[in-house]
Amino acid sequence: MAVFADDFLGTIGGGHLEFEAIAEARRCLHSTHGHTPLPFEKRFALGPSLGQCCGGALVLKFEGVTNQDAPRLQSLLQVQAAERFQPLALFGGGHVGKALVQVLAPLPFHVRWIDSRDEIFPADVPDQVVCEHSNPVQAAVPELAPQSRVLIMSFSHAEDLDVVAACLQRQRQHQDLAFIGLIGSATKWATFKRRLIERGFTEQECQQVTCPIGVPGITGKEPEVIAVAVAAQLLQA
Repeated sequence: MAVFADDFLGTIGGGHLEFEAIAEARRCLHSTHGHTPLPFEKRFALGPSLGQCCGGALVLKFEGVTNQDAPRLQSLLQVQAAERFQPLALFGGGHVGKALVQVLAPLPFHVRWIDSRDEIFPADVPDQVVCEHSNPVQAAVPELAPQSRVLIMSFSHAEDLDVVAACLQRQRQHQDLAFIGLIGSATKWATFKRRLIERGFTEQECQQVTCPIGVPGITGKEPEVIAVAVAAQLLQA
């Protein structure tokens, strides 16, 4: 969390603890009169003084930074982002795909958004989304980052099937996709599984595909509702 004289970025969890931490940081900024504050730590008891009853304690480190620290901080943030953000491949630029990239915008995913159609992507997308045209669309599967989560929701059942097959082929060779999710009903999946077995995949290999997608209990069919259910499932995966 970064605290300035008249603003702040990020959070340590909110509540009275964060209020006190911001106040402490600003007291430090004010007392140094333009000099960089030395790093120090302060212990906060998570009790009645902070309006909390969870117990325990927390130690915060306060460190002053200047423009000269920017390269070091940028490098640190890049490392943290690489560790925190998970690769996600989204096949399909339709209504659910568009809703999903918006729902995922504040979540820890780097999204590779793939479609075979030209000019399907909106002009503005969240910063962590990269749009990619691939025809045939399944040709993008071998190039996905290891441990990618894959969501398949193209405009065509034929394309969906080809992408699922490409994912299972990659799993057969590398076993490095963290999740394979296919939009659709149980009936759609029964048909797909039969066709995948006809292509040479086993029952066990087909079990690597999740279909339908989305956390149970959410029955709405609006794109935004589906997107929320799918995003919640991704956070569980």
